[in-house]
This record gives sequence, C-alpha cells and structure tokens, in this order.
Amino acid sequence: MSASGISPGPAYGKRQETPRGLLAAGRAQVQRGRRGWVTFAAAARSRAAAVGRVVAPVRRTFSTFGIAVTLVTVAAWIAGLALDWLELVVAAVLLSVTLLCAIVFVLGRFKYDVVLDLAQARVTVGDRAVGRLDVRNASSRSLLPSVMELPVGTGTAAFPVPRLRGGGTHEEIFTIPTRRRSVITVGPVKSVRADPLGLLRREMTWTDEQEVFVHPRVKNLTGSSTGFLKDLEGRVTNDITSSDVNFHALRDYVAGDDRRHIHWKTTARTGQLMVRVFEETRRSHLAVLLSTRAEDYAHEDEFELAVSVCGSLGLQAIKEDRGVTVLVNEATLHGDHRTRLMDDLSRIELESRKTKLVDLARSAGMAATDFSVIAFIVGSMVTPTELRAASARVPAGVQVMAIQCVPGASLGRHSIAEMGVLTLGRLADLPLALKKMSDG
Repeated sequence: MSASGISPGPAYGKRQETPRGLLAAGRAQVQRGRRGWVTFAAAARSRAAAVGRVVAPVRRTFSTFGIAVTLVTVAAWIAGLALDWLELVVAAVLLSVTLLCAIVFVLGRFKYDVVLDLAQARVTVGDRAVGRLDVRNASSRSLLPSVMELPVGTGTAAFPVPRLRGGGTHEEIFTIPTRRRSVITVGPVKSVRADPLGLLRREMTWTDEQEVFVHPRVKNLTGSSTGFLKDLEGRVTNDITSSDVNFHALRDYVAGDDRRHIHWKTTARTGQLMVRVFEETRRSHLAVLLSTRAEDYAHEDEFELAVSVCGSLGLQAIKEDRGVTVLVNEATLHGDHRTRLMDDLSRIELESRKTKLVDLARSAGMAATDFSVIAFIVGSMVTPTELRAASARVPAGVQVMAIQCVPGASLGRHSIAEMGVLTLGRLADLPLALKKMSDG
C-alpha cells in the first residue's frame, strides 16, 4: 500500500487472473495431461504388441524345459567368464552345443498336403466311426520324419510320419469313440517336429477342425403313436371359416364367397344362394418339453434315456409331417428337420439350473398357442407335486402327458389330476407305453 493509502492498480498490459480463469486453466492442463497419458499408453501397447509378435514364434517353439535350459546356459556363460570359472564355461559350452543340436532337429521347411477325411459326420451311439489321414510330400525333396497330431475330443492322437521322398504319401486310418452321445471335435491336424530332449517343438497347422455328431439312440414308432389324438385330422376349435373339413352350418351367399362351397340342394329349395361354413380345425402340433436340469435326474443314464425318448417322439412327428416343437430349459431346439433336431440333441448337456419344470411349462404356454399335445420328459427326481404344478400351466384344451425315465424300472402308468404319467425303464418299451397311453 502507498503512502496515500491508495493501492496501486495492476501494471499496464498485464491481465489479472480470476478464480474462474485459474480453474479453467487447471482443467485444460489436466486434459492435456490425460491426453498425453493416453498417447503414451497407446504407444506402449503398440510397442508391447510388436515385441509380442517377435517373441511369439520363439515362445511357441521353446518348451518350458527349453526356456529353462536357455536361461541356465546364458547364466553359465556370464558367471563363467566373469569369475574365470572353467567348470562353468565348460558347462555353458555343452549346453550351447545341446541347444544347437536341438535347433538342427526342428529346422527345415514343411511342405505337406494333408487331407482329413471323416467317413461319416453323423453316427448313432455305439456305431463305428472311422476317419482317414492322408499326408503327401508336396515338394521334390525328401522330408525328414515328423509326427502328425490329431485332437479328437478331449484327447490327442499322434501318428508318426516316416521320411517321405518327393511326392511320397503316407496314410493312417483311425477310429473315433462313440460310446456316448456328444459332438466330437476332430482336428485341426498339426505336424510336429521336436528334438529328443524336448527342448524345442515346432508345429504347423494343416487342416481345419471338423465335427462328428454322435446322435442318441431312438426307437422307430409306428402309426400315430406320438399324437395321442383320436381325431387325426386335427383339433376342432370354435372359430368359423369358409374352408375346412368339419361342416358347421349354412349361410346366405356373399359376394366373394367360393362358389365351390355353394350348397345347391338348399339353394334350389329356398331359391336363394346358400354356402357352407365350417368349424376351423388345427393341425396336430406336438410339444416335447425335455428337462435338462441336473436336479431332476438321479444319474446320467436317466437323462440319456430321456434324450432318446425325446428324439423318438420328435422324429416320428416329423415323419408324419406334424408340427413339433422341442423345448429344453432356456432354449428351443430345431423341430423342422430330423437332422437338425438330432444334431441339437447331441449337444445338450445336464446343468444345474434355477428354472424348474413349471417354468418350462410356463414358457411353452407363452411360446405358442397351437399345441395339441404337450409331453413332459423328466427323470425320477421330479415329484408328483412338480408334475401337477407344471400341468396346471398348460393352456386349456391341450392334451398333456409325462414320461418319467427310470432305467431298469417296470413299465407303468398312473394319473396325476388329468395328466397321464408313464414310467419308462427301457427305450424298447416306448411304443407299448404310448399305446397304453392312447388306450387309457
């Protein structure tokens, strides 16, 4: 403050910063700092990716044992030379020679033509599934021996390939286990060349992977066993239509009516054009509700029997050109073609789920309203209370039944409310069980 008590103003040409201006400047500096950090991080990721691309072939070639031997070799050279320790230098030389020999084993260019041929992509449980692996030397020079590795499901098959002259071929025939319903991934075929000590391993992929579908066993059902309907023409509704098979009444002719439906006898008697009207019938539509909840089955054999029953019903409905919908917990399977249905059944597995049978029935009721028959396929752990609750969720007018799969049990039938329940112990008993249900 000056002697006169008056504070001097700001110097000429210098702007005085306000708190708002300081805050804006601070924000701008923070944003510049963030942009700089983002740029630095992006550059670091780019450099790391470049280093990874360079190191990846080395990492894939060297086994864990090979990496350890390499590190020990480097340490032996450094310590031996720094400490003038002759024994370490000799060990380093021996390890270096070993690594060089291993490199010689895996050197060389692979020039193979490899064909993976599966005789059948779809088989039934227990059927024999075979494949062929054909390896040809596509070069004019001889190729050293190698090994072809073929992943089959969770395992891997190794086929030694001998030394092949230019244009030479080698063939291997293999079998695929089909003891259990599943989808087995076969391939890709990889050629492997490694040293005897397992330090280095060089791989090359020659084919894509293929899938083998192991379908569940099914039982051929004759006649109309899957419909359980007395009226094979369909289910009659209260809707009136001008064209169907179930005659309802006569009415006056209206312009645009099909003249084929004119009832000429009544027209001649009354002197006025009269046409026939019909009650609409709906085509039989089977809905199969298969529980995939692990808690509904005592053991895996029950589930496999249930899948076979589901496939048998679905295939028969497709064969009879009826509509069929197959529902499992949280999914709908393809019911429009036999191959797609069986492929889907090959994939499904038991899982612990929160959705119960009653939830599956509720989903079925919401999914479609044209079902004429609903069949529940369940295991022995489903209680009568659960079956009754699921049946209560079925729309009115739809015939409902349940098949409880219990391997080894005697064929039986009982009722829960208006729902018939079959106890099935063998897939071979399914036609007789359905006959009992129809007769009952």
